[in-house]
Order: sequence, then structure tokens, then C-alpha cells
Amino acid sequence: MVSYKQITSYCMQDKIGVHGLSPDEIQAIITSLKLGFNKLKNREVLGANPIMDITFRTDDFETLETIAETVRKRFNHVVVIGSGGSGLSGAALLALAPCPSPTFDFLDNVDPDMLDDILAKIQIENTYFIIISKSGSTLETLSQSYVLIERFKKKVGRTALPVQFIIITEPDEEGKNPLRQLAHEYNIRVLDHEQNIGGRFSILTNVGLLPAIIAGIDIKALRRGAQSVVDQLQEADSPENFAPAIGAAIQYCFYQRSRNISVMFPYSQRLSGFSAWYRQCWAESLGKDGKGTTPACAMGSTDQHSQLQLYLQGQKDKIFHVITLKREGSGDVIEVPSNRPDLSYMQGKTLGDVIAAQQKATIETLAHNRCPTRVIELDILDEEHFGALIMHFTLEIIFISFLFEINPFDQPAVEESKKLARQYLASGNNK
Repeated sequence: MVSYKQITSYCMQDKIGVHGLSPDEIQAIITSLKLGFNKLKNREVLGANPIMDITFRTDDFETLETIAETVRKRFNHVVVIGSGGSGLSGAALLALAPCPSPTFDFLDNVDPDMLDDILAKIQIENTYFIIISKSGSTLETLSQSYVLIERFKKKVGRTALPVQFIIITEPDEEGKNPLRQLAHEYNIRVLDHEQNIGGRFSILTNVGLLPAIIAGIDIKALRRGAQSVVDQLQEADSPENFAPAIGAAIQYCFYQRSRNISVMFPYSQRLSGFSAWYRQCWAESLGKDGKGTTPACAMGSTDQHSQLQLYLQGQKDKIFHVITLKREGSGDVIEVPSNRPDLSYMQGKTLGDVIAAQQKATIETLAHNRCPTRVIELDILDEEHFGALIMHFTLEIIFISFLFEINPFDQPAVEESKKLARQYLASGNNK
């Protein structure tokens, strides 16, 4: 079973004084989660069941492996077209393959400059295109798809479309899915998007796993890692003994104290995409009915030089989630010239030693400045640990939704914006 350590002591009064929580305060919230905990454990939260169940699936691996093998043999670049979770999922996972072959771009913005920039640097005839939209009617994805196909037809020809394009979208019994219709017109292969899993939670479905396996990532290990957290839920006898429930309770306690900004602060560049994925899942799932907190992303050690001053001495409206790795002894060794005794403290140390010292110093400094900080320690960052992180924060979102008394699986306000955009396009009144 994958292990990671959640340290909550830097959120408590005995570490950060009156800005911290008392044991009674956090215990009261954890106790209030017992009903939701039992419902989740007994599979009575309908929206959560497919998200947990996907971790036990193996029947889709063969199809994904076959597609990936073909793509790796024939193409040197992949472009993923998708908004929100349709793009963020694959982009987050690809951090585990820092030098993938083929290489990747994620077209997640309808900005025409972005499309032009990507097409200018690739050989379109040597590129594989993955188009993703759960509904098949996402305005950005549809418009990009039609533009891309026209450019492709002019450059390569219509007959190559079935070879170089694939679409992921949900089944359509009524024939109303525009992407399905597009696929039918050009004989493009379609993979079914999981109908009962929303786009932002689709990272462990073919939405995230197809780009990941093409890049050479072990998708079986990703699911195993996520499954290990689901197994921990089944083995836990109460929310006090389940890390995602504790994390949710802590976040909710600070929400009650008007700490309305939740800062994800990993000390690994390979978790930058994970932070972006977390930001969307947290915001879109919980920002309803006047409730929720604002997720923000920071990166250690980069943002020690751009954000830390604000975090330490600015408004006390934030809670921090620092993710650390064991980095001591990793990376290149630092050789300091003998005529620089003032820098002798670095001599013989590695870059891993430096970032290990920085992450420890940042945690201690945040605590010293009375900033509540939850730490998650990983020994390594591999596919299994990454999968565990994904499921931890997915379930943490579901647990805090119980406390907010909201549905974490819909996004009604976003639908209003989508509808208005289509209306403005139809009327020509988009100025």
C-alpha cells in the first residue's frame, strides 16, 4: 500500500499560537463528518462511487496500450485539445515524464495566438491529435476542432484524419453530440468518456490516461496508488483515522476563521500540473451558494522569491499545503572554489540538499509567522504516489462538501457563462 505522511501539527495552537486550532475545535468538525464518512465508505454518495470504482478497473488498459504503441511508432508529437479537466488531467500526469517521446502540447485556450504558435512549431503530418470533451459541445473545443481539421485537410488531406485524430466524448444515444457527429463525418475513432465522472474528476479515466500512456507513464501504477487510498477508506473505522477527512476538517475550521485562500505549495516542479488540476477541482466543486475558498498555486523554491513575503506578513487569510519530497543527496554536487570560504556551507552539498533545506526552512518560517501549514511528505514521486495524491485530494474535496452542504459534482454558474457565450456568437453581439 502506498504511504504518505500528513503532518497537521503546524495548524495547531501549540505550534502557531492563537492563529492555530485547538484539539477540541478540530475534533468537533471531524466528529461531524462521521455521517458523511459512513455514507462514502458504504458507497451511498452516488457521485463519488464512479470516481472510486475507476481505480479498480483494468478492462480499458489493453485498448489504451494498443493506441499508445501505434502513436509512439508513427508520430513525434501529440496535441491534446480540451478545456478544464479535459486538458489539465493529461498535463498534470505528464509531469512524470519530463522528456516524453513523442513530445506534447496542450491546446486548452481558444486564444487564436496559442493555436498559431503550436502549429508554427510542429510538423502537422507527424502529429497525433486527441480531442476531448465530455459533452461534445464545449464551445472552445468544438471551435478549435473545426479549425484544426480544416488546416489539416489543406496540409495533409482528408484521408489521413482517421489515422491522426481520436476523440474522447460521452456516448450519445439521441444523436445530439456535435463531436460524435464530427467523428462520424470524418470516420474518426471515438473513445467513450465515462458518463458518470465529470471532466474535472476524469484524470484517472482515458482522459488523463491516454496522454499519460503515450508518454510512457505506468498507468496501472497510477490507478494502484489511487486505489490504495480507497482501500484505506474501507479499512478506517472513523474519520479521525483517514487523512483526507482530517485534511477537509482542518480546511473547514480555517474557513470558519475567514482563512479563505488555500495555497498549494509543492516543492517539486513535477507537481506544478498537479497544483493546476487541484485548483480547478477545488474551485469548481466547492464555489457555490456563497461558500468555498479560493485555491492558489505556489511553487517551491521559485515562489519563495515572489510570494513568500506576502504569505508571511500580508493578510492572515490563507492556509498552506506544503508537499515535500525526500531530496537529500540527490542531484549534482556543488563545488565551491577554495577562494570563497564565505560559501563553504554549500561545499559538497547537492542541489537536492539545497531544496530539502529550503522546504524545511519555509515550513518553519510559515509556522513562526503564525501561518497554518499542513505538510504532506512523500518519500518519492512515482506513479503510485502520484495516484495516491490525486485520490487524497479528490476525497478531501468530497469530505469538505459535506461540511459546506453542497453538491461537489455540478457547476451551475459555469453553465450560465457557456450559454451566454453561444448566444453572443449567434447574435454577433460579442463586443
